[in-house]
Amino acid sequence: MTEQNDAVWTDQSGQRWPKRPAHETGVFGRCPRCNEGHIFTGFLTLRDHCEVCGLDYSFADPADGPAVFVQLFACVPGVIFILMLEIMARPPLWVHLAVGVPVLILTTILPMRPIKGWLVAAQFTTRAQEAGTSALWAKLHDK
Repeated sequence: MTEQNDAVWTDQSGQRWPKRPAHETGVFGRCPRCNEGHIFTGFLTLRDHCEVCGLDYSFADPADGPAVFVQLFACVPGVIFILMLEIMARPPLWVHLAVGVPVLILTTILPMRPIKGWLVAAQFTTRAQEAGTSALWAKLHDK
């Protein structure tokens, strides 16, 4: 892609796409270029390309990033809640199972997809790349 101005992407065919922030597209699982296609085929499985604009998602490699963010920002408050429940109320084991398991599931599984989508979109919008992958980005961004 070649940049015409700061608000538009131009792909190899000359099609112009408005630039969108990663938090507006990726969090909802939408393509970072057209905002119409989807990033995922399953819950966390990335597509090969966007079904609408054809953007190749081979640049995307969020690796363990989503899991780290979930552990740091979502799971820790859930565990603190469960510990505080024990310290303040000392409920029986069945209460911990009835309350604690859903809290841990909600704070670990639900945030994974939006965070992974956000990281994939952020890689696209910031042109993030690993060392030695500049040829791939040159192909994707037509430079």
